[in-house]
Amino acid sequence: MAERMKQLMDKTKGDQVIWGVVLLLSFISLLAVYSSTGSLAYRMEKNSSYYLVKQVMVLGLGLLITYWVHKVNYTKFARIAVILYLLSLPLLVYTLFFGTSLNEGSRWIKLPVINLTFQTSDLAKLALFMFLARVLSMKQDVIKDLRKGFIPVLLPMMFTCALIAPANLSTALMLGATCSIVFFIGRVQIKHLLLLGAVGIMGISVLFMVSKITGFGRARTWEQRIEDFAGGKKKDGKTEDVYQVQQAKIAIANGGITGRGPGRSLQKNFLPHPYSDFIFAIIVEEYGLIGAAVVMGLYLLFLWRSILIFKRCPFAFGAFLAVGLSITLVFQAMLNMAVNVHLVPVTGLTLPMISMGGSSIWFTSIAIGIVLSVSRYVDEMEGGKKTKKSAVKKEVRAGQEEVNEEEQEETEEIAVAALTNKKPKKTPVTAVQL
Repeated sequence: MAERMKQLMDKTKGDQVIWGVVLLLSFISLLAVYSSTGSLAYRMEKNSSYYLVKQVMVLGLGLLITYWVHKVNYTKFARIAVILYLLSLPLLVYTLFFGTSLNEGSRWIKLPVINLTFQTSDLAKLALFMFLARVLSMKQDVIKDLRKGFIPVLLPMMFTCALIAPANLSTALMLGATCSIVFFIGRVQIKHLLLLGAVGIMGISVLFMVSKITGFGRARTWEQRIEDFAGGKKKDGKTEDVYQVQQAKIAIANGGITGRGPGRSLQKNFLPHPYSDFIFAIIVEEYGLIGAAVVMGLYLLFLWRSILIFKRCPFAFGAFLAVGLSITLVFQAMLNMAVNVHLVPVTGLTLPMISMGGSSIWFTSIAIGIVLSVSRYVDEMEGGKKTKKSAVKKEVRAGQEEVNEEEQEETEEIAVAALTNKKPKKTPVTAVQL
């Protein structure tokens, strides 16, 4: 068993800590999904293990995707980034007008041949950060210049966020905030970032007003969520968002420090979506604050290891690629946890690698695979330098040993010559001659 594990570890390259984090998050996902889907299985007349098996298959394929992607040289993603980004824009436009609607928001499209439904914003997030890493790395010499440096990296973000915002404002805001962090890391001037913030506020205001006047969009939903978060109530009673937040609070209160135990959650029978948006509340109820700290610590550990990859990578594209993809993943996780504990309004964002899902987990797996691809390159590059340095040291050591042997032979020859009153054949090799 130990030998098989060693063989498996030898085949998986890149940061081993990140691999461990991914495996632990997958294991936590299986426990949480199996516990939280009991009532769903009953309503859908499915076997109690149906959603567990489905999640095992989704996560298993996700790990395979991560493995395949991490084997690819990360420099190839610079070319793929352009294609993915140009593909994501028309897909977002199509989704906005013809996609599947839920809660007055069109977010999904169905692929006709394989009958798979996926959120185009997941593809857009991946494509955007890959493309931004490419453009940022190319514009580092002029990044301080507004026209030559900042606007070329700003426009891709604005196009993507503008197409996502009407149907999924929370994802657009998350993308904008995450891109701003990446811009800051990429040496964009603070005054340009402040200008970006002002433009973003103006854009959201215009979008809200247009949606309010025309009735197209989700202005009513946004307004109600902010009112619910602030403590307001509708005349006809509480909304679904308020109900979900209250049930999540009860679950967290029931969990305490150590939790009720695996599978013993009570609020999973009352929360509308305990396996997706509010799965963190179920984890806290069953495993307590200790379990919550472990989950949060795993995400922060992933971010820390990605930052180390960013610092070690000698090339700007790989560095921005690793840090950008990791920040958006961890930022989404923190927003989901903040919603569960009622620190921010309800957003609809899932908990990456833990919430039950399909295509969203696979896109996250691709992002993690890309981060590991950068890590693998850095490790191989540093390993090559160490090997070369070690070879040079061995060569110097071997040369020094030859000199020492030669000195010893000449010393013996001088001693023999002194005894026999003969001249030595060679002059001794002195330190000056060396």
